[in-house]
Amino acid sequence: ANDLASFCWRTLIVMKHDAKKFAPKLDFLTTPGYLTGPGAREAAGLPAGTGPHRVITDLCVLDFHPDTRRMRVKSLHPGKTLDQVRAATGFELTACDPLTSTVEPSDHELHILRTEVDPGRYILGRVS
Repeated sequence: ANDLASFCWRTLIVMKHDAKKFAPKLDFLTTPGYLTGPGAREAAGLPAGTGPHRVITDLCVLDFHPDTRRMRVKSLHPGKTLDQVRAATGFELTACDPLTSTVEPSDHELHILRTEVDPGRYILGRVS
């Protein structure tokens, strides 16, 4: 996965949001994000203009500040709060200004997600 993610132009990460996964310090890095900030990927030999684009969790959508490359909250999913996101994050997390609400998918988009993108419901979760 490291080779793929390291050289992708716009990586989307989908994961559950909890403080163990959003830790203040990593024990082991499998795939580099923006490392220590602007220019660090290129200094490590990775192509310019690559890196993570969005992190989509069960609480919010995160992006990366264009100047600092620090992760920040871009939008909150309906019914979720910034306090909930920060409580589930092991490091200081800023938010975009303005902080928006994540647009809910249309019925058509849900159909495509459920039947074409993830028919086994590995990412979307299974309905009991």
